[in-house]
Amino acid sequence: MNAPATSRARTARRALSAALLALATGCAVGPNYHRPAAPAAERFKEAEGWKPAEPREAASGSPWWSVYDDATLAGLEQQIDVSNQTLKAAEAAWRQAVALVSQTRAGLLPTVGATASATRSGGPGGRTAAGVPGIGGTTVEHPVNQFELAGNASWEFDIWGKIRRQLEGSIASAQASEADLAAARLSVQATLASDYIELRIADEQHHLLEETVDAFKRSLQITENQYHVGVVAKADVITAQTQLGGAQSQLIAVGVTRATLEHAIAVLIGKAPAQFSLPPATLGAAVPVVPAGVPSALLERRPDVAAAERQMAVANA
Repeated sequence: MNAPATSRARTARRALSAALLALATGCAVGPNYHRPAAPAAERFKEAEGWKPAEPREAASGSPWWSVYDDATLAGLEQQIDVSNQTLKAAEAAWRQAVALVSQTRAGLLPTVGATASATRSGGPGGRTAAGVPGIGGTTVEHPVNQFELAGNASWEFDIWGKIRRQLEGSIASAQASEADLAAARLSVQATLASDYIELRIADEQHHLLEETVDAFKRSLQITENQYHVGVVAKADVITAQTQLGGAQSQLIAVGVTRATLEHAIAVLIGKAPAQFSLPPATLGAAVPVVPAGVPSALLERRPDVAAAERQMAVANA
């Protein structure tokens, strides 16, 4: 066979090998994931002005509590990202998922390892092996050092797409974990805002009940004076005492409720209840107006919906 024919045969074999390798590499176990399409109606008969939902930034990423125009609430919300233990656990789970992505991606690359060892023998007082010409049985004054270095390398070819599917699942899992983190942050933010508003309501109730107790005390005093001069009956005095006792009981209950809410807020911002206190104050004057059509807008910003879709991608992988 002449040289040109040999060269053409060699080139053909290389091309065939490359094609087979590309074909094998393109093979992957299981179907590729495609986000399921939800059928949408052309229009809704119940309301006008609707539109298809579009994913937006999670509500936990924006200072939505600013609508209340309360500086104390804003300061408490900012402490959640720093001190809340539930949020720290969710953030650690997200970082673990991201690390698993890097670990899985490393499986696509060659693995290279090396081992080294060293031994030291001989020295003052040591003896050499017998039978060595010229120095048999004599003392060796200088130690002998021996060094060994060994290396190894391996590369698992991902022919059937096992590692690629694992990487695909790890990426989707990390994205789901990120959505879970956003959902956890939003849940803690909403819980803190709700507890804070209820605490301020308790402050208002406490102030109102204090005024009510003072008024009932004056009423009881007047009724007792009238009873002593014979203007009213004993039943009127008992009624005034009952009204005063009921108001005092409500005042104690509101105080217990406020203390419970204050402790809950302390836990949410990562502080011990004994080291945290909120002085009584009034809630911000700004009361947000809830617009019509909120459910659809909120659905676009719910991270738990995004997490569920990513978990479907993980299961597919």
